[in-house]
Amino acid sequence: MFPFSSINDFHDALYHGQVTCVQAVQYYIEQIRQKEHLNAFVQVFEKSALNRAKDLDHQLSLGKAKGKLFGVVIAIKDVITIEGEPVSASSRILQGFTSIFNATVIDRLLDEGVILIGTTNCDEFAMGSSNENSIYGNVLNAIDNTRVAGGSSGGSAVAIQAGLSMVSLGSDTGGSVRQPADFCGIIGLKPSYGRISRYGLIAYASSFDQIGIFGTDIHDIAVVLEVISGEDGFDSTVAAEPVELYSNLICRPSAEAKKIGYFREALESQSLDPEIAATIQSTIEKLKDDGYEVEPVDFGLLDFIVPTYYILTTAEASSNLSRYDGIRYGSRNGEKDNGLSALYKKTRSEGFGKEVKRRIMLGTFVLSAGYYDAYFTRAQQVRRLLVEKMNLIFNDFSAIILPTVPSTAFKIGEKSDDPIEMYLADIFTVFANLTGIPAISLPLFWHSNGLPYGLQLMTRRFSELHLLQLSNSWLQHYRHPISEEPQISTTRVKPVL
Repeated sequence: MFPFSSINDFHDALYHGQVTCVQAVQYYIEQIRQKEHLNAFVQVFEKSALNRAKDLDHQLSLGKAKGKLFGVVIAIKDVITIEGEPVSASSRILQGFTSIFNATVIDRLLDEGVILIGTTNCDEFAMGSSNENSIYGNVLNAIDNTRVAGGSSGGSAVAIQAGLSMVSLGSDTGGSVRQPADFCGIIGLKPSYGRISRYGLIAYASSFDQIGIFGTDIHDIAVVLEVISGEDGFDSTVAAEPVELYSNLICRPSAEAKKIGYFREALESQSLDPEIAATIQSTIEKLKDDGYEVEPVDFGLLDFIVPTYYILTTAEASSNLSRYDGIRYGSRNGEKDNGLSALYKKTRSEGFGKEVKRRIMLGTFVLSAGYYDAYFTRAQQVRRLLVEKMNLIFNDFSAIILPTVPSTAFKIGEKSDDPIEMYLADIFTVFANLTGIPAISLPLFWHSNGLPYGLQLMTRRFSELHLLQLSNSWLQHYRHPISEEPQISTTRVKPVL
């Protein structure tokens, strides 16, 4: 009955009696067991998923099946709350915490008939680019277990890469959906800021965070986006922009101009793998041959993007994570009798991992009295300049293409001792979060080292339909074939705790 190819194909088989929801859930539970060494899942909802599947099969037998995602098996990143289920953000400080409410996206998915298969591993509080900062250990890339899956949503990416669920949700603060999607050879979408409610998403940096979607089929991405987008009374940052019927419209030619821009400085960057640069240049020439106008855009602010991003996000993280003190939120270490200050220090020192503590300290520093104007205020000014620059660019171009990341998936531990090098790996993804625009990583290419990599495509804010229409076309026309599909590695690498 499997492997799964798309939601449309699954529904066709389901409604013609060729497969049941229970059989689908049993299949994925078995796959998760067989590939447990990948460490993609934190919790597997085996009992509740099977009960949900039985209920859906019963509805189907009565002719009452309804919902755009009826019977679809989905995995959820461990930063999105599900009522009655543990949520820890892969942090020691939240171990043992059970959510008392559903995130808005969860309610909307359940209303459309999904089956939640489990929660996926991630970098602690979504802070990381490799999924090496989790109390549950590293997530392993399914193609090569010695390499990272990407972060922070590595578990959600591998759940799709290794065939452990049909679609999955992650969160993207600076590339945490697109970068692991690139490393794992799948599709990863970050919608516009304000397109999807963040209610129930554990905050890292509130003006950057956005829930994103992983999948292998662009129509699947479109229908999930259609379901979870739109206004929400629980989140004042959600825009009132109408949600289009993406799944019905993505196969139509886009009404927008076929004029594409790219950042010259990005493709000439010393940090970009030469083979990736050459392939993107070659793709640009193919686009021109197919009638697209593709022109370079001089973008002199590229060197300011990563510093601006880390100043602002660490500042917001310092504020957001101050609530986890063992009194208001989080597990408590120590006794109040020793004084409140000592309790806070012991709780937070033992509850947070090294990377989270590093970012809290950076954020506290840039918000301090003597440095606020020198760092935080100036970073906000640069962010404003980036937004203005982006608006001007989209007056002339309907889309921008960039590399997703500078290289293919790197080795586990390769960048762990150099946080600056790790941060610079985000150079091509953080721009979309700083400006609030939608972006997607398309799995178009294979490197000579045998690893996949993608092309990043961005459009103006709330222009997800154009983004999906271009993505649909480009995946059909510019995806590089591979002579032999890489096999999922069965090498067992012990997670580093």
